[in-house]
Amino acid sequence: MLGQACCGYASWQEAIEILQAPGRELLFGITGTGVVHLAGDNPDVDTRFAMVRDAGVFDYFDRTPPTGELDIYRRASEKYGLPLLAGGFFYTLGRDEPLLAWHLDVARESGTRVQNVQLTTRHASGRQITNDEVATAYLDAAEIGDRLGVSVCFEVHVNMWSEHFGRVQAVADLVARRGVPFRMTLDASHVIFKIDNPEEQEVQGLRADVEAGRVVLDPFARRSVSRAWIDNGLVGHAHARPAVPANPRNIWARHPDGSVGRGIQYPFREPLPGTWHSPWSEERLEPWKEVMRQLLRHHATDSSSPLQMISTEIIPPPDYGGGARYSLFEDSIALARWLRAEWAAAKDGAASAVAASATPG
Repeated sequence: MLGQACCGYASWQEAIEILQAPGRELLFGITGTGVVHLAGDNPDVDTRFAMVRDAGVFDYFDRTPPTGELDIYRRASEKYGLPLLAGGFFYTLGRDEPLLAWHLDVARESGTRVQNVQLTTRHASGRQITNDEVATAYLDAAEIGDRLGVSVCFEVHVNMWSEHFGRVQAVADLVARRGVPFRMTLDASHVIFKIDNPEEQEVQGLRADVEAGRVVLDPFARRSVSRAWIDNGLVGHAHARPAVPANPRNIWARHPDGSVGRGIQYPFREPLPGTWHSPWSEERLEPWKEVMRQLLRHHATDSSSPLQMISTEIIPPPDYGGGARYSLFEDSIALARWLRAEWAAAKDGAASAVAASATPG
């Protein structure tokens, strides 16, 4: 049954009821690409679902079934008691609007409640897409999603329009002017790895805005972009992938053009000697952990929080964990346990604050 090893949910319906009570509870899942031990592993769908079920720390599976595989995923979902509550894909405007609409319909058919959307930086014609175009794409997708019962969240992600983080609030404001709330997927790793990383900040001209103080990356600063997204109630979904400031480039993996991985993932546990390419320090994870704590505290204290789920996403592509010789899946399990502990602490802190405020004198 769903989450019986760790969460006590008796059925899929109980999980759905939790999702319908924002600000009160959270579900924790894992993206399908993260259900591997090493890059190059390719377990079949049934095996991946079995691995996630047996881990005992995940409530759902996060994956948009590929073309022709919906029935395979449905069977595995039912067999192992793991609903497909979230999914996602990347799209290019001017070409992939029908694909996004179709994926939303697939989401409805598979019981998915959140569809994560990445929009590539460039339009199909080759030019860079504008904030107005992103806002229009969001409004169009959200309208379809509302009709189908699927929440649409646009992700902060490298290689996408949102890699310049200053654009996110600008698009949110454009959407809000149409009377529609903007919902995003927060993946803090894409922000954290750019801290103290001038080369990476050059993408989309972000560096000039960082140096001028118009975009603040440090999560401990009051004006940080991640804190603003959380406090403004934009975060409807989250991916949890650990990263550190000036994250080491992934020299153990290369893209087809020969370039090394950008380095947007950091081991959550200390890797054994020879299983990772760089020195490891748990302390370096604190900025990323702080973003996650801020998100959890906000959700615990704000009943209007739109957050529904958090999916771990420790994955094997070259920019992330390609070439690593430690288990990515075991790292995901450890991360899920940490997230649950932090969520429990956030709820306890919120309850204590309420009790203190109600105490006379």
